[in-house]
Amino acid sequence: MQISVMFSTYEQPQWLERVLWGFETQTFRDFEVLVADDGSGPATQEVIDRVRREVTYPITHVRQPHEGFGKCRILNKAIAQATGDYCFFTDGDCIPRNDLLAVHAAHAKPGHFISGGYLKLPMSTSEAITKNDILTGRATDYDWLRANGTPWSRRLARFRWGSRAAMALDALTPTGATFNGHNSSVWMADLLAVNGFDERLEWGGLDREIGERLQNAGIRGRQFRHRALVVHLDHPRGYKNAAGIAANRAIRDEVAAQQLTRAARGVDQYLPR
Repeated sequence: MQISVMFSTYEQPQWLERVLWGFETQTFRDFEVLVADDGSGPATQEVIDRVRREVTYPITHVRQPHEGFGKCRILNKAIAQATGDYCFFTDGDCIPRNDLLAVHAAHAKPGHFISGGYLKLPMSTSEAITKNDILTGRATDYDWLRANGTPWSRRLARFRWGSRAAMALDALTPTGATFNGHNSSVWMADLLAVNGFDERLEWGGLDREIGERLQNAGIRGRQFRHRALVVHLDHPRGYKNAAGIAANRAIRDEVAAQQLTRAARGVDQYLPR
């Protein structure tokens, strides 16, 4: 199995570099990374060019001009260039624990997608993380995170559970699995069958929507919120807007009511004819 790792970024080169170093630590090695860049400036290109020379996995930079919030569009373009038979999605501000891809690969199952967990860090902890902290695993270590300003929470506690305890907690969790943009995986064939991301969607629930279409197509979610983990770096969220959220909600309501499976405007427009 080869995994295509895909995530979007926009004008966050410092966070992007930390994420790219996080994938260098992965114990599962058969993967590629596609950075889906929604029109960032030269600093992002410089980070990708520099890190590409130092890591041991391939990086493809997929870029489009910035014309407002274009995350779904650039992710579809990345999907069209991906070569793996299995796809992992995260965000350009999420550092993976070193076993993240190994967990997803070990539990990939036909007819299912996997939904992992995350811990949102405060800005003080986010800024404290260095390249060395990532390469040594400290950046996803419970004690280091606590010592560097992360308050205790149930999500933080996930980083101290052993694999058996984490598996038991995932089995007991009452929360259903949703497709989360920060930590989810799916077979490429299933992703193409639902036509990828719907480019009509703006910020707010766009990842949940593709999960809902997968569910409508018979692809069931599996909950790995205690076993498959990332830490989410802090940043401002200036792209929120009420009108976009309302429009997204209307599309999701239509998907539910009509049991739709394919995106109205999706990845097929970028695939070879």
